[in-house]
Amino acid sequence: MIKSRNRTADLLKGVAVILMVQVHLIELFAQQNIYDSSLGSVLLFLGGPPAAPVFMAVMGFFIASGNTSFSKSMQRGVKLLFGGLLLNLGLNFHLFIKIYNNTIITSPWPYLFGVDILFLAGFSIIIIAFLKKIKVLNPTSIMIIIALIFSIIAFVPYPEINNNLSYISALFYDNIWWSYFPVIPWLVYPLTGYLFYKTIPKVKKYIITKKYLLIIMAVTGLILLFTIGYGISVAANLHQYYHHNYLYYLFVVNFIIFWSALFHYFALFPSNFITTFAEWLGKNVTVFYVMQWLLIGNIGTALYKTQNLYKLAFWFIGIMLLASLLTMAYIEAKKYYKRINS
Repeated sequence: MIKSRNRTADLLKGVAVILMVQVHLIELFAQQNIYDSSLGSVLLFLGGPPAAPVFMAVMGFFIASGNTSFSKSMQRGVKLLFGGLLLNLGLNFHLFIKIYNNTIITSPWPYLFGVDILFLAGFSIIIIAFLKKIKVLNPTSIMIIIALIFSIIAFVPYPEINNNLSYISALFYDNIWWSYFPVIPWLVYPLTGYLFYKTIPKVKKYIITKKYLLIIMAVTGLILLFTIGYGISVAANLHQYYHHNYLYYLFVVNFIIFWSALFHYFALFPSNFITTFAEWLGKNVTVFYVMQWLLIGNIGTALYKTQNLYKLAFWFIGIMLLASLLTMAYIEAKKYYKRINS
């Protein structure tokens, strides 16, 4: 029996990776005046809460709903860690060539060991697998763990670490610039997704009808309306966003509830071309994410912060198209490989 896919989850992941494409373009391609503008702040926000936090929360939700063994979870986590290292090597390949040729004078190591979301996903799966094994992941313990994570940020100063060990500390708890998604605080989002799954039996009757979904969207949307300025201001400051506090976490949780209810509402209606494409992206999100980074990372070395709005729009369409074609090619190649080896 083939298990049916969750349309809401695929839509959320698909839109998240689209927004990741545009925020990567803003960070690497956009002229500095665009990046610093009000529009730039909004675009950075769209690449913030609706992207990585939503993606990680969805991952945590499915970790909770699945029955993957401890050993399988560990293998998956380690594969993602290794994949994160390979992705860093691939997306910065053009930069490494320029560093080797002395065209660009900088250290290659922060780019090779930069803590992108694949590292976070790998460590999250491993940590949650351990927590599941010792049977402590109930709603109360999850909230306590989340509170403890933010207590560490609030009360424990970042340690002074020498240059060699900083590449390891950046993975877990460090405010150094290449620590984009350290385990602390970002583990809170897969844990939040896990918590959402655990609370579904209590709220299921409220999320299966359009009426209650509209009420949830109205309440969380009203809160969002009064807090959106704060949300944008933090997301526009990348260092503050990557190492945010408990208050911003609460903002993001409200946003995730609003965003998830909105997409769950859309999922109650028949598919169209746009939703079908978003669902396809969500289904193949890891492959597409790798493809878009390989393109943006290597092209970005040549076009760093030189593109105006019109050129950014061109690059967005071009990257989406190329990454989609590469994703399809990878999927077909994988199917062919399976056929000839079956």
